[in-house]
Amino acid sequence: MLAPSLLALACAPPVWAAPADSTAVNTGAAANDTTLRTVTVTSRRRSEDAQSVPAAMTVLSAQTLDDQRLYRLQDLQQALPSVNVAFMHARQSSLSIRGLGNNPASDGLEGSAGIYLDNVYLGRPGMAVFDLLDIDQLELLRGPQGTLFGKNTTAGVLNISTRKPTFTPEGRVSSSLGEDGYVQNQASVSGPLSTTVAGRVSAYRTRENGYVKNDFDGHTLGGGTRQGVRGQLLFEPNEAFNARWIADYNEEASSAGTRSLFSTGPTINGVNLYQQRADAVGATLAHGRHVNLDADQRVTVFQGGTSLEANWTTPGDYTLTSVSAYRWWDFTPRNDDELNVPVMYNVGQSARDEQYTQELRLASPSGGTFDYVLGAFYFHQAMRNKVFTTYGPLADTWNGTPQGALNNVTSIGHGHVDTDSFALFAQGTWHLSPRLEFTAGVRGTYEAKQARVTRDAPVGGVAVDGRAANVRNVRLGAYDSGDLNLYSFSPSALLSLSYRFDEQVMGYVSLSHGEKSGGVNLSVASAPVAGADSLLIGSERANDAELGIKSSLFDQRLQLNANLFWTLVHGYQTNAYDDVNLTSYLTNAGSVRSRGAEFEATILPARGLTLNFNGAFNDVRYLSYPDAPCPAEVALQPGAPASCDLGGHAVVGASKWTFNGNGTYEWQLQALRPYVNASYAFRSHAVGTVDDSRYAQLPSYALVNVSAGLRGDLGDGQWDVSLWLKNAFDKTYYTTLWNSPNGAYTGVLGTPRTLGVTARYDF
Repeated sequence: MLAPSLLALACAPPVWAAPADSTAVNTGAAANDTTLRTVTVTSRRRSEDAQSVPAAMTVLSAQTLDDQRLYRLQDLQQALPSVNVAFMHARQSSLSIRGLGNNPASDGLEGSAGIYLDNVYLGRPGMAVFDLLDIDQLELLRGPQGTLFGKNTTAGVLNISTRKPTFTPEGRVSSSLGEDGYVQNQASVSGPLSTTVAGRVSAYRTRENGYVKNDFDGHTLGGGTRQGVRGQLLFEPNEAFNARWIADYNEEASSAGTRSLFSTGPTINGVNLYQQRADAVGATLAHGRHVNLDADQRVTVFQGGTSLEANWTTPGDYTLTSVSAYRWWDFTPRNDDELNVPVMYNVGQSARDEQYTQELRLASPSGGTFDYVLGAFYFHQAMRNKVFTTYGPLADTWNGTPQGALNNVTSIGHGHVDTDSFALFAQGTWHLSPRLEFTAGVRGTYEAKQARVTRDAPVGGVAVDGRAANVRNVRLGAYDSGDLNLYSFSPSALLSLSYRFDEQVMGYVSLSHGEKSGGVNLSVASAPVAGADSLLIGSERANDAELGIKSSLFDQRLQLNANLFWTLVHGYQTNAYDDVNLTSYLTNAGSVRSRGAEFEATILPARGLTLNFNGAFNDVRYLSYPDAPCPAEVALQPGAPASCDLGGHAVVGASKWTFNGNGTYEWQLQALRPYVNASYAFRSHAVGTVDDSRYAQLPSYALVNVSAGLRGDLGDGQWDVSLWLKNAFDKTYYTTLWNSPNGAYTGVLGTPRTLGVTARYDF
């Protein structure tokens, strides 16, 4: 029988502490338990108590995700410290840690923060944009993690683990209903197929109407349908060998990515260019949770993959692990021009990505003076994209170009990049005394990238000459970059010293270096003028220092972890915006410094009551960015410079202060177990776009979520019914901002107040 974890002890975002003899792994306890439990993690490629790992990390259990209704990637920042998810839709999404990694929509670039699914590296952040289905736990590791994870990651790692097949029959069904047409259904079943083989099947479907009103036709945008299925087989003939095969498929058809007008930008010499040109084309602007779009707004995503992980334990207690995987991801958008008149009929980029990975690891036995992990990793990625713009009859008026240059013209570009990455790595820990440990790790990665970027000759429109012809050719003319090649060797290293002051308190200090290879712009941008080499960007290199403490106090009733960090990044990779060609492009932004402090606490002050807190102070600034894009208030001035110096400015998307709190109380009422839950998530002001325009500043905001429910036994299982309210005070907030033509800025709105109910049965 599957007995789900009680909310009172399972909703803690931080890692839990436990008595030394506890073997619980992300499981709950009875409501009358008075100690916190152990969480087992594999961040160092072997199973160990998270409180014994000398690194800044946070673990979210499956019950945490359920109870706080964190079922999307963009929800995780409400529970994880120092995390920001810049989300528009599956392609334009990114995960940043400590302010590093805000580089969405970069088809030719891996993220600074790596995302792993069941030990498989995801080459695109959008590969994680699906409902978090049948999850066992999430591990967030902050700081460079290149020495043990499959790809060099300069900001950190989000490691997602799904539930394994079980040899004891179990299952779950749940259904949720909420406002704005929200319906979510999930089901999973697991059990033995023979004495040596177990299977697991999980499926979900989520449907919501959205929460942005399109005044043009009365439709609601921002919603859609997501659905997926995962199947698994676990072969375990004996204690020395096991193999786990996983296959999954996910799809989405939605209007995600609908952008609302955040600001019309600056007024210069009494003229607001955006409003002026909107008036010239006869557009009616909408604000807040309203848009005015005369064309379709939708995206479709199809993705899936399969992996095989095998583990052998030798007679000498060495463990050999092989992880083989293939994944694919297919994204197609249809975007309006944000206006209710035909300036553009469709604009966007579609992408098709395929990847193959193979990892081999050998882990030595634990318990001796020295233990180690060493291995090899191979990654192949084939990325193809298509850049398209179909202009309407008002394009020239809107863009301020000569009549006939863009009107009714269609432009299509193509880009591809093939990546082969090879790495060898090793990490060892010396147990110098019962209290003192020293860890050293090293990794060498060689990557080769072959790419090509082309653009077809424009079609449509009318024949033009003179200035109109020149503008058409500069913006949309045929282009071929020829073969582009990028080769790099990226070393990573780690030195860490930890000391256990007593059984309850451990301190640690670490130095680490991480690198990730360069990237390729897969849209033409300014390459016809600047040359094909301008499509290539260099490596990103990070040096990090950490000082931290982990503690389990007051008879395992309080867990308190804290750390200080300082990171210097050279060649920071980011996105900039080209106002002339109206496209984003990759660039090395110079050097960035990230420094601050983080803390996490889990408290069990009374039987049945659990309080969780985590927060961070994070100062992230460009130390040098001399050729940055200028904000609209500068770029639109007469005689404006081609670039600006953003040295000393804050990095986009990085809030200086973040705080998350959660409290849960559960008690026994005869055969029923009522519970209540409340959470609070605060984010201070953040820069909204790379250019740091005063018209694109994200205000601070706080979200409050509450829920109440009942649990009880039924047959061989347990039922659970809860009433929940997300964004209880209906805070209007933007999750991310983007540059728009003519000096305006648009953004993606967060979810409004939503009331709903969830019923679940575990058996």
